[in-house]
Amino acid sequence: MDELYESSGTVNSWLERLGVRFGIYKNGQFKEQLFPYDSIPRVISATEYKELEKGLIQRTDALNQFIYDVYHDKKIIKDGVIPPEFVYSSKGYMPEAEGVTPPMNIYSHISGIDLVQAKDGSWVILEDNLRIPSGASYPMIARQVMRKVHPSIFHDTRILDNRDYGQLLSSMMDYVNVGGGLNVIFTPGRYNSAFFEHSYLAEKSGAVLAYPGEIIVENDYVYYVGLAGEKQKVGCIYRRVSDEYMDPNAFVADSLIGIPNLLQAYKKGNVAVINAFGNGVADDKGIYYFVPKMIKYYLNEEPILHNAPTYLPYYKEDYDYILGNIEKLVIKDVSEAGGYGVVFGRDLDEKKLNELKELIIKEPRRFIAQEVIDFKDLEIFDDDGSGNRVMRKADLRAFVVSGKETKVWPSGLTRFSRNPNSFVVNSSQGGGFKDTWILGE
Repeated sequence: MDELYESSGTVNSWLERLGVRFGIYKNGQFKEQLFPYDSIPRVISATEYKELEKGLIQRTDALNQFIYDVYHDKKIIKDGVIPPEFVYSSKGYMPEAEGVTPPMNIYSHISGIDLVQAKDGSWVILEDNLRIPSGASYPMIARQVMRKVHPSIFHDTRILDNRDYGQLLSSMMDYVNVGGGLNVIFTPGRYNSAFFEHSYLAEKSGAVLAYPGEIIVENDYVYYVGLAGEKQKVGCIYRRVSDEYMDPNAFVADSLIGIPNLLQAYKKGNVAVINAFGNGVADDKGIYYFVPKMIKYYLNEEPILHNAPTYLPYYKEDYDYILGNIEKLVIKDVSEAGGYGVVFGRDLDEKKLNELKELIIKEPRRFIAQEVIDFKDLEIFDDDGSGNRVMRKADLRAFVVSGKETKVWPSGLTRFSRNPNSFVVNSSQGGGFKDTWILGE
């Protein structure tokens, strides 16, 4: 354990030297900071991982079918499984994606599924990230550095190798690529919060890292313009830019980072876009409520992994329960991300509770409520420099890649809270991360 403690400092020093940072905007200013690494790994047994893997593949396949259905036949709506007004009022629903079929019918090529492990050992899904899930680069590079610092750990134990994520991305991009053009990772630039990840994944997958202005559309085909002005056809764009900023001629007109006429080229089937336009309809925390029903509806299977107990104020019974028990629930704004818009009723005084109730009464579609899951604490080294071990709340973001097959990356981003009184683990809220070791048989 002493070796692990010493390696935390060594690895963090290496990560800082390598530029492994994330950025946040606060009070109108952009600030980059280190994502603190803790060297005590989360360990998942082979048996436990097999069950997780099956459940994650099942869930992702159902979500992909749902997105296709919403923009095509709408059977799940016609059959009354999900109310139509609930889908169409989602901020993530995109009318421009109606009737558009992406290459190979895949919408969520890269899914980031957030889970927590309850005290009884069961795993619970907290949310699905299907737009631009980030974070895979951190355990990749931390493991890479740890291999240099303590190579014997990975020689002497049955830890599954996590160095194949770049190959998973490359194979998936090749599978959906249109016409054999370039695979491109499109970044808004170095002031984006996840710029390190954009450049690192481009390196590991062999894709071209492209900036605004380097991708153009001519005659409904997409091209990458190199430094010398040469043009090469693009067959696949892994975008790290939100839908609304991707094409100023179709969405936000004053976007300076978008690609004019990209949507038209995409609609004509001339380029693959990862993740697909319109995925936000399934990324909505309100739609999350219906995922177990999607699994039964599309796959005719019982869910392997379950949601946290969730209440939707859209329904009268849930609405009454939320207002009557708000002080013991977690209230989430369905459109927020990064740990924002999450409120624990127990932390509010009577005045704030009443204000929150008024908001829910006024805008019931905007919120979901969940029971507080007392999820598992993991050991971390105390950041006071003592080397003592303390317990902190931690979640797991699993990455599922959908190409010719749906595959779960045998690793993941374990995030932990550095605040002993907090359940919020996001990096934007001051959390840290650790490696996730999946044991082989």
